[in-house]
Amino acid sequence: MIQTNCVESFPQWRTEARRLLRLGVRPADVRWQADPDQPSLFEDSSKGSEASQPIDESTGKPNGVASSETTVPRSFLDLAEKVACHRDAGRWELLYRTLWRILSEQRELLKITTDDDVYQLTQMQKAVTRDVHKMKAFVRFRKVADDPETFVAWHRPDHRIVRLAAPFFARRFKGMHWSIFTPDESASWDQSELQFGRGVPASQVDSEDSLEELWKTYYASIFNPARVKVATMKREMPVRHWATLPEAELIPELLEQAPTRVEKMIETHEGFGQTAMHFMPSEIDLPKLALAARQCSACDLCHAATQVVFGEGNPDSRIVLIGEQPGDQEDLQGKPFVGPAGQLLNECLSQAGIDRDDVYVTNTVKHFKFTERGKRRLHQKPNSREIYACRPWLEAELAVIAPKTIVCLGATPSQALLGRDFRITKSRGMRMQTEWCDRTFATWHPAAVLRMPDESRRFQMQEQLVGDLRIAASQA
Repeated sequence: MIQTNCVESFPQWRTEARRLLRLGVRPADVRWQADPDQPSLFEDSSKGSEASQPIDESTGKPNGVASSETTVPRSFLDLAEKVACHRDAGRWELLYRTLWRILSEQRELLKITTDDDVYQLTQMQKAVTRDVHKMKAFVRFRKVADDPETFVAWHRPDHRIVRLAAPFFARRFKGMHWSIFTPDESASWDQSELQFGRGVPASQVDSEDSLEELWKTYYASIFNPARVKVATMKREMPVRHWATLPEAELIPELLEQAPTRVEKMIETHEGFGQTAMHFMPSEIDLPKLALAARQCSACDLCHAATQVVFGEGNPDSRIVLIGEQPGDQEDLQGKPFVGPAGQLLNECLSQAGIDRDDVYVTNTVKHFKFTERGKRRLHQKPNSREIYACRPWLEAELAVIAPKTIVCLGATPSQALLGRDFRITKSRGMRMQTEWCDRTFATWHPAAVLRMPDESRRFQMQEQLVGDLRIAASQA
């Protein structure tokens, strides 16, 4: 007998899934609907009745695959919470089928990335993660009241992601009263509590105010006509969001003025602020990113380095390791962490029970920076300008992979993701939250361990590196 279940949110689906699993209702016997006002033509009048479920003849009780003591892998719940925000109507059915298979067939199913259900769920998760990133980038607040100062924004995401993105805005704009409206749902913050409500159309959100003018002035000041690529602008700032971006109305005028401004910039040697965004491919995936990065000349490091060294490893990895920059051997071979520091990293990964083939390894800066001493090329720390120029490659890698855990190796990647005030000597091994991952750790860079002259201290740092990797892996 087919059952029909109407759910609107992840908590509702989780409650229904628990009930159905206890009753032993197979995925093929459940139809999931998102709109409770549109029941199926074949809806079963006995919905929710245990009498319609399979009965274990020996006990006389429903024959379920789960009980109150049954536990579900945390990794599945994390995945399901994001997939639940996807707009695909088949997400509830897919989630229930996968959960059924995890509990009745293969507990480690999510590790089989070639499985059709797991692959589909992973793609949905990545789409939702990318949409959350876009919302963080494209929401523009406008002041609508002075006492207290209150701000509103309207946004049109691809998926139902308001509850995933709202905590970021609560942290970033903790001292403001604000509301974000979308067609599906709204979120409001009163400096102490997040509240969620129904969605609203854009016409109900007020228009011009001084905040918009301030933002438009700022946008015009940072607009670089020498980097104008309309296709890239539309990709990074999709046209569907332009209606809510006050700076968008400036774009036609700025584009018209671009040739004249470029000539002036050439005359005055202006325009030092180029970044890797200038070289981003139109479609974002790891092979295309790696290919596009070969053409990157956003900073001067590309001129002396042998080649770009892009990240590599398992594209579906739950863990991403981020170093500072390629070393001498990495520069020559075109692969990250293959020199002495890479050998130590492999040793530490092995001691922590992590297979290097299961993780993704990359660097904050993709070109080798060095100074020559005779025939030797000695490492030089990249400066803030070079880190800033290369940052879009790292951000794109993290957006594609959507890792469960990030491990920053050394101060450079740690400060790039956690802020310039971060100190690895104070916060090493602590779990922290970033906009890229809820579980971000920082630990020693293997090269720092190798350079430590004191043997006992070097041994201690290596032990700490292994311990931090072990903790990170246990929470991935």
